[in-house]
This record gives sequence, C-alpha cells and structure tokens, in this order.
Amino acid sequence: MNPIRKKRLLSIFFVFLFSVSGVSLILYSLNSNLDYFFTPSELKEVDIPTKKRIKIGGMVLEGSVDRNASDISFTITDYENSIVVLFEGIVPDLFKEGSGVVALGYLNDEIFYAEEVLAKHDENYMPPNLDIEK
Repeated sequence: MNPIRKKRLLSIFFVFLFSVSGVSLILYSLNSNLDYFFTPSELKEVDIPTKKRIKIGGMVLEGSVDRNASDISFTITDYENSIVVLFEGIVPDLFKEGSGVVALGYLNDEIFYAEEVLAKHDENYMPPNLDIEK
C-alpha cells in the first residue's frame, strides 16, 4: 500500500474514532440528565425505580393543601387518579388549589417527594395588582 494512502486512511480512522467517542459521551450525558414527565394516571401503569428523578404534572386537588412551617403537602390529580406530594421549601406565588402544577422529584411508596415545584398559568395570565387602563 502506498505510504501516503496509508497515512490518509489512518488519519480518517482516528477522526472517525474520536467523533464516535465524542458523540457517545454527549448522548450518555444527555441521557443521565433526562427527566421523564408523568401524570398521576401514567404513574399507576409504569414501574419507576425509587432513585429515578421524574416530573409529575396535574392540578392541585381542592382542599388538599396542608402547610406546616416550610413543609407543604398536597395532592396532584388528573381527575382520574391522584398522588400525594411532599415538599420542603417555598412554593411559587401562583401555587394554589385548583391550579396547574409540575413537581420535580422522586417517587417512593406511592408518595412523591418533590425537590422543586413549578406553578403553571394559562396563556391569559395577568400579574396580580396590575391595573391596565384602556
């Protein structure tokens, strides 16, 4: 084989090898930081490991919010099934009964331990105490 051709093939092989290893590392990194989103009904159908971080979304059930200092427990429902959520911290200002919520955390023994709670609002949201004269 011609030495120039051999050198080119070797260079192409190393570029290909480094490209494949770089793409593999990127995909592995993305997969390990991936959070799956479930509704309470979907959680009943799927078996999730206790150490897997997930997101759960739905509506806060009316009359389910219980506050003790900085601890709060509430129930998320999709009006078919529901799940109890425990959260330690301050919830967003938009958090209230009957509103949409997304919680990020871990499921353990049918109780969801949230690390972060996000309140959702609709597309027609207007901040409180904002008077716009027309």
